[in-house]
Amino acid sequence: MNWQQDSVTAVNALTARWVQTCSGGSVVMAGAGAWPLLAHLASAAEGRGRTELQDAVGMDAATASQAARAVLSIMDRSTAIRSALGLWSRPDLPLHPAWIATLPEGMYGELTSDPAADQLRLDAWAKEQTGGLIPAMPLQLTARVLLVLAMALTVRTTWLRPFTDGIDLFEYGPWAGREIHVLRRRTRVLNRARVADTPAGPLTMLRVMGTGGIDVHLVLGDESMKPGHVLTAGIDVLAGRHPTTPAGLLPADSPAPGMTVRHVRDRAPDDALNVTVPRFTIASTHDLLDLPEVFGLATVTDVTRGHFPGISAQPLAVTQARQDAVATFQATGFEAAAVTALGAVGGGIAPPPPYRVRHIDLDFSHPFGFLTVDRRSRLILTAGWVAEPQNLSRLED
Repeated sequence: MNWQQDSVTAVNALTARWVQTCSGGSVVMAGAGAWPLLAHLASAAEGRGRTELQDAVGMDAATASQAARAVLSIMDRSTAIRSALGLWSRPDLPLHPAWIATLPEGMYGELTSDPAADQLRLDAWAKEQTGGLIPAMPLQLTARVLLVLAMALTVRTTWLRPFTDGIDLFEYGPWAGREIHVLRRRTRVLNRARVADTPAGPLTMLRVMGTGGIDVHLVLGDESMKPGHVLTAGIDVLAGRHPTTPAGLLPADSPAPGMTVRHVRDRAPDDALNVTVPRFTIASTHDLLDLPEVFGLATVTDVTRGHFPGISAQPLAVTQARQDAVATFQATGFEAAAVTALGAVGGGIAPPPPYRVRHIDLDFSHPFGFLTVDRRSRLILTAGWVAEPQNLSRLED
């Protein structure tokens, strides 16, 4: 069994199911920050709860913990990714050593009888592990919480070729007439952009390469396409399920979302790809219990009985499962972070340029998606939707 390949496929499948629930507002989510926690729970669950968690992680529960370690090892080898798991439990909750042994070393801490003090410690952990991007643990501690399992995931990358900052007034689309802070780039590498033919409709995808083996793919569909369809189709394109055409091979009359091909006079003899994309910062809070069909957390929330005999002989049920996430796309790079936590309780005039060349203009002038990917493994770290750009007035406040 190829643990790395199979686990990447499973994590990306969870992300694909999650993005299908996007309603249209700006959002960022990190399936890769939730999947390892679900995998460790699945390995310790029993009955229907085990089946639901197993379906959510897309792997046999008996081997899910090993697959989770494979996911964490992918993250560990990139200088752009930082990940950490944390486990805290009450001293009067006996934990099975075999289950603790499946978790990374050095991640265990104790909860005290003072929830307020514990909350401060866990908040500090979230802030430290994400470099301040997530200032607090998304879970609320109470005296009933016996165990907390959390994961912090941070991605920071610098573009191999930076954008330039600017202000634009889009002439068409839902953002027409608004002064928007945009990022611009001109490149002679036309094939950074491509057009995919998908069942949901044509997609324009732009690959922005960063340091540490990170790529951010910007995904643009027709304005009529729903966010979930755009992002799901984008994930399928990255998996090689749909054909794509590099921008450099597109004919002049080829329609593609946000893209036009024109012949112009230029002082350089090469064709060019001109990109304009809004700068964005998005923060989201997710209650994973609102989507039991995605995360497999339906049965295990029944507090009338226990569901995790592999964790402890004392009955345990999940009562909180939340994720806070943030993503920022700037001229020099991209950064994103997420903390996922699960809580369990008991029960001018100039001469004309000499060259006639082709310019491909790619304008992200209506809502679009993004996928942050580990270049080597193809693991999708974060996904999101940009429904609203940053207006100039917001940046000046």
